[in-house]
Formats: sequence, structure tokens, C-alpha cells
Amino acid sequence: MAAPGAESSSPRAPRETRQARMEALARLPVFFGLEGRRVLVAGGGEPAAWKAELLSAAGARVEVIAPAVCEDIWRLAGAPTHGPIAVHVRDWHGDDIEGAALAIGDFEDTAEAERFSAAARAAGVPVNVIDRPALCDFTFGAIVNRSPLVVGISTDGAAPVFGQAVRAKIEALLPSGFRAWAQAAKTWRAAVTERGLSFHARRAFWERFAAKALSEPHRAPEEADRAALFAAIETQGAAPHGGSVVLVGAGPGDPELLTLKAVRALQSADVVLYDDLVSGAILDFARREAKKMLVGKTGYGPSCKQDDINALMVELAREGRRVVRLKGGEPMIFGRAGEEIAHCRAAGVPVEVVPGISSPQGAASRLVTSLTHRDHARRLQFVTAHARDGRLPADLDFKALSDKAATTVVYMPRRTLPDLVRNLLAAGIEPATPAVAIFSVTRPEEKVVIATVASLTVAVTRAVDAGAEGPCLVLYGHALSEVAAQDLPQAAEAARG
Repeated sequence: MAAPGAESSSPRAPRETRQARMEALARLPVFFGLEGRRVLVAGGGEPAAWKAELLSAAGARVEVIAPAVCEDIWRLAGAPTHGPIAVHVRDWHGDDIEGAALAIGDFEDTAEAERFSAAARAAGVPVNVIDRPALCDFTFGAIVNRSPLVVGISTDGAAPVFGQAVRAKIEALLPSGFRAWAQAAKTWRAAVTERGLSFHARRAFWERFAAKALSEPHRAPEEADRAALFAAIETQGAAPHGGSVVLVGAGPGDPELLTLKAVRALQSADVVLYDDLVSGAILDFARREAKKMLVGKTGYGPSCKQDDINALMVELAREGRRVVRLKGGEPMIFGRAGEEIAHCRAAGVPVEVVPGISSPQGAASRLVTSLTHRDHARRLQFVTAHARDGRLPADLDFKALSDKAATTVVYMPRRTLPDLVRNLLAAGIEPATPAVAIFSVTRPEEKVVIATVASLTVAVTRAVDAGAEGPCLVLYGHALSEVAAQDLPQAAEAARG
């Protein structure tokens, strides 16, 4: 949500921001190619049998070595999943490890487990000793198998049951039909490369492919699908090199309130131009390769000029970039979307809008109340308390804003709140009308201030003095009466103070 009038304060130029450093990883997730490679499994129990089956499924040539071998391993050796499984009934030796791609051990005896791990490490072979994390170079984790689409989940051995629960959740989210789409992608990749398409055209092809897979996951792709995807790219002609602008609503702050379409836009962006109100957790949804540029506005603080933002959007799009203009809240509500859309259209740059959860919607969800309760409100109205000059807009209709049958949402009220309240009272609003001010709605630092219209200014001032910060939203009207009833004694005390 851009702040009207903020340009009157210190100007600043749009600037690129560096991608946040990767946080520490307990384990590096890698997918190891084992097709045709020899892997040693020392041990003959059921845990070893499961590892042997997994390794065979990955195409490895599995050698199981143990003085005693369980029935599951014999059955698996007779009918391996994919790669062959050979069984040697004897003790393992150091020579068995030499040249192996991986070494997996299953031992009850601690000394034997330590000896195996040391021998593998001395031979330069990555080792895993089942249920002994300190002796492991790698772990297996839980797997969601839609091969060639494979998802691995690790808790670094801390909570295997939790890892399995996460796996079950992902299993439910990934239709089994994704296997066929992933296989088609593997098969079609050579044909895409042979066409000599530009980088933008290739990416457009795979984005269309992904969209089709997500929309029709329960059927296998056909040759007609591939032909249609190529035809769509060819129809674009020179368009793959043409850039575009997408205005994306980032919502009020909680990254989980992003829409799926917003996430897809971020993941296909070349450049993300974002506001100060957009959190780092939301930026994490963008492609890591995308350039991130802060073009934010802060009320009464350093701000980028709107003309500079408009010019930058068009310049980047004309370079063939896919530009995401990421705005806090809903871009079409006090977000200056109209100015940016008009500038793009005047420059002939394609522009679209991905709506976001608005701040009032976020506030209503956090207050767990309806802003249009039929017993109290016939109207929901949005208004800004911040004009271009930073003052309360001179043309506000205070009679309408004092309507007893309306719920009113006031954007950017902090500096002009005393004037707003004074004018509302002069227009005849009931002083006891329930009011709520919310700072940083839906974010961890959210602060809710419950008051009446008459006591609102004092209550907000006290909240700020106590450390409330971030964007502020004010809501008032009788639809908030149930919320206000929770704290009206404190509001009355604030008013007396």
C-alpha cells in the first residue's frame, strides 16, 4: 500500500536489494544419480532390506553382505525393483567398500558400526549407518515418489515421525498424475532444445507446461498437448522477447495469505519491484535469480518518486523483462495502481493485476468479526486520511463518514487522526461508536488498540508510545461492537487520560 503524499518527504532512488543469505542447513538436500553404480549394504536385517529396495529403485547395483540375511532381502534379490541386488553371505571386508558409490551399514554392535563408518570414510566413500546419525555422512529421509518428480524430507534425524507426517501432507497435495507429467517433461526436453528457442521462449513453454499440468493433473499428457504448447509459443512470434508488468498484491503481511496466482507470478519474475511494507518472507517466494529492487514509500520518510517507479517499470519491460510490481495489501485500493497501469498502457507495455488480500480483510480475520454484520452495517466504505500534501483530505464527506449504518475503514490515519476525529465529532457521530486501530495487521508484531471514536486519538498515542509500529489501519462502526465490548473500560480510561 503506497502512501499518498509521501513524495513530499526525502526522495530516494530505486535500489537493488541483495537476496537474503541462505539460512544454515542441517543437511544439504541432493539427489544422487545411482543408475548402474555399485552400492554396498553391510547388514542383513529388515532395515537393510528397506535401504536395498530404495537403492535398487534408484537403479543402483546393490551388493548386500552379511553373515545372516533376512527373508525380505532374499525375496527382493529375486525380484528387484530396478537395479540388480546380489547377496553375499559372509562378513564384510574393507576391500568391499573400495570403489562403491555409497556404503550403508546396519549393525547392532556399536564397535562394528564405528569400524564400518571409519573404513568408508578412509576410502572416500559417503557412508550411512542406520540409526546412528553421528556415524553418517548422509541420511535418507522421507520420500514422496512421483518419479521423475521426487520430494525428499529430512529432519536431520531429530523427528522422523514428524518427517513422515510432513511426507503424508505432501503426498496428499501432489496428485499421482504428476508422475506422467514429469516423465513427459523429461521426454520432451530434447525437442524443446532442438527448436533453438530463445531463453524467454523456452521458459514460456515450460511455464505453460506447468500450468497445464497443475490444471489437469489426473490425466496423462499426450502428443497433442506438446503440439499445442509449441503452437502457443510460435503464435507469440516476437512476443517472447517483449516484457510485461504484473501488479501483485502481497496482502497485509502474513506470507500465508498470498494467493496461488501471486506465488506463480513471483516465481516467473525477472525483476521484483517491492514496497517497504513487503516482508522478506514474501520476497522468498520469488525466483532466487530474480533481481529485487526496493522502490518503497514511507509516510513522512525517504520515498521513491512515483514518476521514477513508473519509468523504471517501463524501462525494464522494454528490455524484455517480466516485471512484478509487488505492493502491500491490495494494489487496487489506495495502492496507486491506476497511475502505474496508465503509464504502462501509454508506453504500450502489457500490464495485468493479481489481487491480494486487503488490509481490512486481514483486520477482519484477526478480529474475527464481520465488517458488514447485517444487524449493524448497510455499507462498507474505505477512505484515506492522507492527501498529497500529507494532511487530512479537504474534500472528505464527514456526514457520510459519520453514518451510523456504515462500517468505515481509514487508511494511513496516523498523522491526521486528531483532525479526523475532531471532524467526525463535529459532524454528529456518536462519541461512543466502537473503533479499532491495528498496527502491522497479520504480522507477528501486530498490535490491536480497542477504543471509541472519542477516545481513539489518546488510545493510539499511548500505543505508539508503548512501542506499536508499522502501518496503521483504523476501523469504526457498530459492526465492531462485539469486538469493542472486550475492552471498552480501558478505552474509557484512555479517553479520561
